[in-house]
Parts: sequence; structure tokens; C-alpha cells
Amino acid sequence: EFNGSFYQPSAFLMMGIPGLEALHPWISIPFSLLYLVALLGNCMILFIIKRTPSLHEPMYYFLSMLALTDLGLVLSTLPTTLGIFWFNTRRIPFDACLTQMYFIHTFSFIESSVLLAMAFDRFVAISHPLRHPSILTKATVGKIGLAIVLRGVVSLLPIPFLLKRLTYCRKNELSHSFCFHPDIMNLACADIKVNVFYGMVVLLSTVGMDFIFIVLSYILIFKTVMGLATREECLKALNTCVSHVCAVLVFFIPMIGLSMIHRFGKDVPALVNALVAYTYLVIPPALNPVIYSIKSSHIREALLRALRRKSE
Repeated sequence: EFNGSFYQPSAFLMMGIPGLEALHPWISIPFSLLYLVALLGNCMILFIIKRTPSLHEPMYYFLSMLALTDLGLVLSTLPTTLGIFWFNTRRIPFDACLTQMYFIHTFSFIESSVLLAMAFDRFVAISHPLRHPSILTKATVGKIGLAIVLRGVVSLLPIPFLLKRLTYCRKNELSHSFCFHPDIMNLACADIKVNVFYGMVVLLSTVGMDFIFIVLSYILIFKTVMGLATREECLKALNTCVSHVCAVLVFFIPMIGLSMIHRFGKDVPALVNALVAYTYLVIPPALNPVIYSIKSSHIREALLRALRRKSE
């Protein structure tokens, strides 16, 4: 199929859930609900934090960043995913696919960094409560947010160009309903060592390091908590971390699983590959606002106040 000349497909064909194509109209219902929850939930978090002065503190500024990132992830995958489930629209132009891939990976890397910033905030709040306001000022939080965005945007900028230089085989079918770097890369008929190496370096130096520092932050947090005088103080301190721990697990477990499948799991069934990918990109944006609304009494109380004002 490949004659040695340079070739790039004009478009890729995306895949829904393999083996369940006949059920796509029905499968679209839970996916539509998840996207709706993600959009409304994260917008609600942003609205409540903006309208409630008592929530204008580092923890909730970082939560706003997480909500904005989740909205970015949702808007990056929603058009193609629901396009397949609703209208069986599988075709995506080559350049549009690279653009979608860049935004998906950028928002994923930004979310990883925001979760690290939130872990640092919890560490400072528990280990150095008196110094917390002076360490994490509004200016500092703003600089951290800017650094997070620049880190994600710049580190992934070469990826589309590295993919665009490759010669591709005539096969143009992707494994998901969205464009994913390893998925596109594996369709090439050229040497992809540079792509593999750069992808691994960026992944390990960003998401990998973020995960390690999050774990270290919680080791230090638990060490501090264990030194508290009473059991009640210990539980109160740990309770402030529950939402963040849930968000970390919901994000990192499927992300690591999907990365491992694309690099080492060639024999993994296509259905498992698809389900892990959807768990990674659709579930966290929908669950995060639910988790924080349930666990954060401040968010919950502000939401109830807003609902009361509207009912009056």
C-alpha cells in the first residue's frame, strides 16, 4: 500500500465504540448527559466562586482553574464524539485532527499541573496555616496559573509539526472518536522514533513529574497530620483533602492506563481501549464539579444561597 513517496491523508476516519455501532444512538444518551453535567457543573463552579467573596482564596482560585480546564477538555472532544454517536460523522480533516489533538493534550497537561498546584495549596494550608495567606497571595496564584498555561502550551507545540512531517500509510482509521497523538503517530509509514522519544520526554517531564510531586505532597501532609494533637484535628485536616484526592485518582488512573495501552497493549481489545479513553476524557470533567459540590460545604452553601435568591 505504501510506494515510498510522501503521502498525507486529506482526512482521518474516527471510531465510536467498536462492536456497538448499531447502539450508538442509545449510547449517545449517557454521553450527552455526561457532557451536559460537565458543562453546567463547571460553569456553576465558576459562577459561584466569582459571586461569593468568601471564596476568593487560593483553594478556590485553583478550583476555578480546574473548572476552566475541564470545560476546555469537554469542548475539545464533544463535537466529534457526539457527531459520531448522533450523525455517524466519522470524517475529520487532517489539519483539524492535529488541532483537536493539540488542544486535548494541552488541556490534559494543564489539568495535571493544576492538580499539582492544588496539592501544594493543601500542603501549605495544613503544614504552615499561619503563613498560607502570605505564601499564596493573589499575585502568586496568578503567576502559578500563567506558568501552568505556558508550560502546557509550549511543551506540546512541536507535536503537530512532528506529525505533519511524517509520511502516512493509506490506512486512515483512528481508534477513538477524537484525535490522540499515539493513535495518529501509529498510522505513519515513516520512522517515528523522534515522535516517540519527544512524546515520552514531554509526558514524563510534565505529567510524570506532577504525579510524583503530588504523591510527595501527600506524604508530607500525612506526616504533618499524624503529628496533630487530637483525632478530631487530624480528621478535619484530612477532610479538606478528600475532594482533591478523588480528582487526582479520577484523572491519573485512566490517563496512565490509556498511555500504557497505546504503548504496550497492542493485544488489548479495541472495546477496552475505547472505554479507557472515554473514562479519561469524559468522566473527570463531569465528576469534578459533583465531587467538589458534595464535599465542599462552602461551595454547597453558596449554591443553596444562589438557588434561594433565584426562587425569591
